[in-house]
Amino acid sequence: MTETKSFREKILRHLTYSFGKDPDHAILEDWRMALSYAVRDHIVDAWFKATGRTYDTGAKRVYYLSMEYLIGRLLEDGIVNLELVDEAKAVLAEFGKDYDQVLADEPDAALGNGGLGRLAACFMESLSTIGCPAHGYGIRYEHGLFRQSFVDGRQVEMPEHWLEQRHAWEFERPEVRYRIGFGGHVDTRGETTRWYPAEEVEAEAYDTPVVGWKGRWANTLRLWSGRAIHPFDLDAFNHGDYARAAAPEALARTISRVLYPDDTTEQGKELRLKQEYFLTAAALRDILRRFGNQFGDLRKLPEKVAIQLNDTHPAIAGPELVRVLHDERGLSFDDSMEIAQGCLSYTNHTLLPEALESWDESLFGRLLPRHIQLIDRIDATHAARNPSRTQSMRADHQVKMGQLSFVMAHHVNGVSALHTELMKSTVFEELNGLHPGRIVNETNGVTPRRWLLACNPGLAGLITESIGDGWVDDLEQLQKLEPFVEDSAWLDRYAAVKRANKVDLTNWMGKTYGLTVDPDMLFDVQIKRLHEYKRQHLNILETIALWQEMRDNPNKDWTPRLKLFAGKAAPGYFFAKDIIRLINDAAQVINADPVTNKWLKVAFLPNYNVSLAERLVPAADLSEQISTAGKEASGTGNMKFALNGAPTVGTLDGANVEIRDLVGAENFFLFGMTAEEVMERRGVEGHAWQAVQADPRLKAALDLIRDGRFSPNEPGRYHNITGNLEGADYFLVCSDFTDYWRAQREVDEVFADPLRWSAMAALNTARSGWFSSDRTIRGYMADIWNAKSLL
Repeated sequence: MTETKSFREKILRHLTYSFGKDPDHAILEDWRMALSYAVRDHIVDAWFKATGRTYDTGAKRVYYLSMEYLIGRLLEDGIVNLELVDEAKAVLAEFGKDYDQVLADEPDAALGNGGLGRLAACFMESLSTIGCPAHGYGIRYEHGLFRQSFVDGRQVEMPEHWLEQRHAWEFERPEVRYRIGFGGHVDTRGETTRWYPAEEVEAEAYDTPVVGWKGRWANTLRLWSGRAIHPFDLDAFNHGDYARAAAPEALARTISRVLYPDDTTEQGKELRLKQEYFLTAAALRDILRRFGNQFGDLRKLPEKVAIQLNDTHPAIAGPELVRVLHDERGLSFDDSMEIAQGCLSYTNHTLLPEALESWDESLFGRLLPRHIQLIDRIDATHAARNPSRTQSMRADHQVKMGQLSFVMAHHVNGVSALHTELMKSTVFEELNGLHPGRIVNETNGVTPRRWLLACNPGLAGLITESIGDGWVDDLEQLQKLEPFVEDSAWLDRYAAVKRANKVDLTNWMGKTYGLTVDPDMLFDVQIKRLHEYKRQHLNILETIALWQEMRDNPNKDWTPRLKLFAGKAAPGYFFAKDIIRLINDAAQVINADPVTNKWLKVAFLPNYNVSLAERLVPAADLSEQISTAGKEASGTGNMKFALNGAPTVGTLDGANVEIRDLVGAENFFLFGMTAEEVMERRGVEGHAWQAVQADPRLKAALDLIRDGRFSPNEPGRYHNITGNLEGADYFLVCSDFTDYWRAQREVDEVFADPLRWSAMAALNTARSGWFSSDRTIRGYMADIWNAKSLL
């Protein structure tokens, strides 16, 4: 009671003195901001204590560099981790405010595209939960990733205005600014080389404290915003040239305006490279400033600094750190390279060669002329030390960022067991042979505070009632649930939680999108960014085939199923955008069919983000993880679904392999070729055509699409999709279709037995504790960073 009263006073104090409102005149945003500031007060206390302890102990710090942080809404994170849920609900209820409505008023910060950015956000929260001193560095995108809507089934991109409302969590640091240069020329005089940029902008810091479980520790997420050095040209303004007067500020802000600008144009490519250097250069300056203030001797940098590169986007960190140490601080090149390698480690997230970044050398050399010189010198040094080497950091007029990242890192990690082994035999085969032991595995994980405790309170409550609350920061305690799975009464309660989540989702979809759905249908969910290797088109093909089968056999006892899709396609990825439109077109036809719509419905929910995932994951019955084997590095959505009791239908790809091993093969719907079989199948001439001819259902589904059944006003709309699938079909959709159909009918059979399904779902929850990001971070700390917890 005393804690609630104190928290009430803090909320009212902020309502009055921070926002100038009294309770009778405060609007929803005022209440949300006052609540946020009251929560932030608690977080800042933990933040200051953690920072002070880090300085007092001289502990090694971890610096995480990522182009993406898909942080989502932060208010509930803070309330849950500080254990203030009851207090917040009680205070808001006293003033007639609904807790869930207040939380939902917070904009969803779309500072990421998918798993890469969400992983970074989970890692920041786990670093704080564990008490590992850390800073995250990223860009404060004004608009983040685009807001997605559909017009006639087509994806339409609009700006995401997450900063239109006041952002409660950040602290602007105008005193922390660094000049970042581009272009210009390099001048060498004797032993001294200097880069003289032609263009400069300032990176200004904005800090967000990230609190861990129980508020025992908080770390810093520092995001950089672009600023003009001379933001306003008064002379131009006075001469009536108002556009030119404001141009410096507009151009500087462009660098931090949008996440992943469309790089199908030369201007887009240039802006993306500028963003990557902007982030990395500002972060390194900040790291060296902090290190210099406390320790001084740059040769000891690897003892106190661990810099983790989240994919190749910050790969320029290698040559940039060498440049600063060598050109600006006067260390020898060899010492500079050795120090940089001692600090840097690199996480690889892809086995797709085209996704390992490379830059046109003319663009790279024009924007970063000193860095391309240093890359050549790093490459020559590496070649001299490894004379059997055949691969270079520059080839075919491209600068290879994957090669650079590997050479400049003391460790390179994969993100699932399969992915790590495939890295050694595919994209980094030669480098792995030259540097055995450099590649290690750190299988991804998710934070259970957000992805179970907060997003699924019904299930979290049942778990805590059953085994206590120690699982929240020791997720493998979920194993203690296994004996309860033998209790049919407990399983009924588990199933009731799932159904309540489905009812909540059904009501929300009805209110928001006008969808009418029976919550007793099987909720079959595929939510992830759109890409051919993730094979959303395999899913919709099977859906179309199922629809036809239902029409042909209307008297059969079908398992009712809702097919739910969500995800965004990159603006320039036209094939992926066509898949989205096909799904929407098919949904329109299937949902209107009076013969089948009591058994089958399809929906593609727009603008997928963290908040939407928090609705879908707890309500899902089935998790679609159907990528071509050997292409998905890990995945984290698969872990969230399993943790929340949605069995997987999937291939042996990424972390699916480890999920299946842990939950049990009998609790996983496996289909498809292995990575080895995929490689063999691609070598079979006409493999797609053979698969189509061998399966009448597949052929009929493709015929419907090709003949315009779902696009009658434009029959040829999807000829590119059908032509690809019947021709090259690189991602082997057709070759895996028949086995996918088999697995889905097995799903139907098991779901028709409620007790059997509930047991399968509950065992997925009980056996998914290993997939905590706390476990992943402890692995990085021990295997890569040599960092310690201060808790």
